[in-house]
Amino acid sequence: MIRIEKLNKAFGKLKVLNDVNLEFQKGRVISLIGPNGSGKTTLIKSILGLTIPDSGDILLNGKSILKDFHYRNSVGYMPQIGRYPEHMKIHQVFEMMKDLRSTQTLLDEEIIGEFGLNSLLEKRMGTLSGGTRQKVSASLAFLFNPLLLILDEPTAGLDPVATEHLKNKILKKKNEGALILITSHNMSEVEELADRVVFLVDGTIRFNLSVEEIKNDSGETRLGKALAKRLEGGVYA
Repeated sequence: MIRIEKLNKAFGKLKVLNDVNLEFQKGRVISLIGPNGSGKTTLIKSILGLTIPDSGDILLNGKSILKDFHYRNSVGYMPQIGRYPEHMKIHQVFEMMKDLRSTQTLLDEEIIGEFGLNSLLEKRMGTLSGGTRQKVSASLAFLFNPLLLILDEPTAGLDPVATEHLKNKILKKKNEGALILITSHNMSEVEELADRVVFLVDGTIRFNLSVEEIKNDSGETRLGKALAKRLEGGVYA
C-alpha cells in the first residue's frame, strides 16, 4: 500500500533521514519508535506532504505522492498536540473540516459518540482540557474513513476509558483494511496494537521486525523488556 524508497532529508548539515526504505501493506498497524531526534517526525511529515524530501520517493498504492495533494483525502492524521482556533466550538471544527474536505465519502462518526463529544459540541476549543482536545483530534483523524492513518502518541492525555475506545477503534480500522502508523513511547500499547515495530536512530532504520520476532529473539515475553535487552546489547539488525 505504501512504499518508501531511498528517502533522504537534511536540514543544513544535519541529515535527518538517511536512505530510508520501507514497505507496508494494508490491514496492518506499524509502530515507529526511536529516541528523540531519530527522524520519526520528519518521516511522518514527509508522508503527510508537510516536508519535501531531498531525494527518494513515497508511493501510495503505486503512485508517487510527491507534487500531488489529492492523496491526502485518503489520509487521517492525529497530531500529538492538536492546535485549533480557540474561539471555535467543537461542532464548528468538525463542520470546517467537512467543508475543507468537500468529499462524498461516508463519514465515520462512531468514535465521536464513544468519546461522549456529542454532549460537548457547543464547548469552545479554548475551554477544553488536553484530553478532550485529544478526543477531537482522534475523531477528526477517523472522520473521513481514511485508507492510511497516522497517529502521533494517540493515547497521550486520554483517560483510561477513552484510551480503550481509541485502541478498539484502531484495531477495528485495521480489520477493515486500513494501514495505521503510530508513534508511541508506551511499549505495552505498542505490544497490544502493533504488528511490526520500526526502530529509527539518526535517520536510519535499525530494524523492522514483527513484535513476535523481537520477543522471540530476546527470549522475553514482554515487548518493553525485549526491546531494552536488544538495544542494551547493541543489537540493531
